[in-house]
Amino acid sequence: MKNIIAPAMLGITLLTASFASVAVTAAKSEKHAGDAVEYRQAILQLVKSNVGIMGAMAKGQVPLSAETLEKNATRIEQLSLMMDDYFSVDTSKFSVDTEALPAIWKDYPDFQTKITALTEAAANLKMAAASGDEGQLKANIGAVFKSCKGCHDSYKAE
Repeated sequence: MKNIIAPAMLGITLLTASFASVAVTAAKSEKHAGDAVEYRQAILQLVKSNVGIMGAMAKGQVPLSAETLEKNATRIEQLSLMMDDYFSVDTSKFSVDTEALPAIWKDYPDFQTKITALTEAAANLKMAAASGDEGQLKANIGAVFKSCKGCHDSYKAE
């Protein structure tokens, strides 16, 4: 039964995310832009705090833990579902301290695909964690990092 529920939940999550598409709006003031940046950065700091241990596991620096991976993948999945809300505020016209590139708002539908890729990668890692298979775990950790890199390559000033 668990094998049926997980894919069904993934489908529902992705379907909900695709219908919950948010339109881009311009920040109304410097304060509004600053707040949006603050919230985005908070979400991304939490993502970072959850992927750190994953990287260490993938490199063999710490033992793989399916329980930890499942917990952290759940967190990343939930955080990814919030990203659209805060990145949809175009802050490019204001002088705010951000590494987000204006390209985000020039091609927001593509940016949304990057968010969806992270959501999917995290959901797949959760399912792999349930299997406990080391190969699946490492491959799905890699997929999470690949989704992060895909966004950073196009939309983050480094």
